[in-house]
Amino acid sequence: MIAIIDYGMGNLRSVQKGFERVGHEAVVTREPKMIDRASHVVLPGVGAFGDCMANVTHYGLVDPIQQAIQAGKPFLGICVGFQLLFAESEEFGCHKGLGLLPGKVKAIPLPGNMASSYKIPHMGWNTIHIEKPAPPLQDVDPESYVYFVHSYYVEPADQELVSSQTDYGVSFASSVWKDNIFATQFHPEKSQAVGLQVLKNFGEWQ
Repeated sequence: MIAIIDYGMGNLRSVQKGFERVGHEAVVTREPKMIDRASHVVLPGVGAFGDCMANVTHYGLVDPIQQAIQAGKPFLGICVGFQLLFAESEEFGCHKGLGLLPGKVKAIPLPGNMASSYKIPHMGWNTIHIEKPAPPLQDVDPESYVYFVHSYYVEPADQELVSSQTDYGVSFASSVWKDNIFATQFHPEKSQAVGLQVLKNFGEWQ
């Protein structure tokens, strides 16, 4: 069973429906016991980093997240759920994250001469360039198009974490992989066939 962590922010039902479409049972929960019983754990997210981290803390979900990762369960972070895994973010001030991966979240920089070509937020379809094929990226074309909605990006302190990169005025990590953690800046649940393949692979990851 896959536990989708509900901290009051994020398109939880869309993620749940995505897993159901590829044959994986998924429940939306904030109950530590349910998260502990799950075989796989997902941390989604939509909204501002600081607000999301405040809600994760408010609902007492920091320890269940850390325990799930320490137990070796396959763990998927999506969008802001991806960003929260890192040490800090500069979005609307400086905010501490979960600190499970080294690095920080920064605003997408767009030089003035790019303003007509690039808009913030980065919204819509863009290509991922797979550099280190994590298990959830199995059978995914290395130059696939996926769906993004974000104004900030992760700058990992360790480039060995980067599983794929995407270009949007700057080259940024669109997914990372370390041990049992896989996380994406893009939204698999909005990325049609490619995204469903990612969710299917994640659910089968042991």
